[in-house]
Amino acid sequence: MASIGIVSGSIEKGFVGQLITLSIKAPIEIRPNRGKASDVQPDYRVWSDGVEIGAGWIRVAEQSGRPYVSLSLATPEFGPRRIYANLGRAAGQDRDNVFAIIWTPAD
Repeated sequence: MASIGIVSGSIEKGFVGQLITLSIKAPIEIRPNRGKASDVQPDYRVWSDGVEIGAGWIRVAEQSGRPYVSLSLATPEFGPRRIYANLGRAAGQDRDNVFAIIWTPAD
């Protein structure tokens, strides 16, 4: 697993930060999906520079029972596959509202 960005915020209000890879450095906003009408719709919409690039869902960790955000991102810069990531505690951060975007590579 590798960190591909960092955001700050909360599950209730959403998150803002940067998506950072070797070839990409872009702003990212993970906004609550206020228009969610059913359980199959995402809890969040993910935006970068006014372009929707993905979605997010609130999940609950099996061991701790704590909520976290799971993301699905797609943009031409990533190639033909989606990127899956979770928001997790950012290394070296002592603030409760700072999270790393932790990439989960597909096999």
